[in-house]
Amino acid sequence: MGVTTFTHEYSSSVAPSRMFTALIVDSRNLLPKLLPQFVKDVNIIQGDGGAGTIEQVNFNEGSPFKYLKQKVDVLDKENLVCKYTMIEGDPLGDKLESIAYEVKFEATNDGGCLCKMASSYKTIGDFDVKEEDVKEGRESTIGIYKVVESYLLENPQVYA
Repeated sequence: MGVTTFTHEYSSSVAPSRMFTALIVDSRNLLPKLLPQFVKDVNIIQGDGGAGTIEQVNFNEGSPFKYLKQKVDVLDKENLVCKYTMIEGDPLGDKLESIAYEVKFEATNDGGCLCKMASSYKTIGDFDVKEEDVKEGRESTIGIYKVVESYLLENPQVYA
């Protein structure tokens, strides 16, 4: 069993507080609305949305995955940081025990933000995670960020 971590950054012209609210705080409402072809629904299994909350994301039939469960480890609304762990579901397969994520939104000089993401893959046995193994997931995440960013740019009153 080992842990492999990958980092990635995404720049946005949207203010960090709006991106954080859309992608983290209100994602269970917003993502099924903006991405109904992929996300069927997001349900809270346990908790109130803050640290300790367990959410289940259910995907639509066309998706390669049926569902995933994630636990919110840290939700720091003041510093725009969220840490959560995927603890169950199809994306883990039989080679991953969990995936821990840390997402931080930082203001940039142009009024937008830089989203810094770290993903730590905890493997089962001797499996070694390589960057090409996580490329598709990272590209999906970037795609979601772009859809949300576009929605926020088209709707400046949302989460203002």
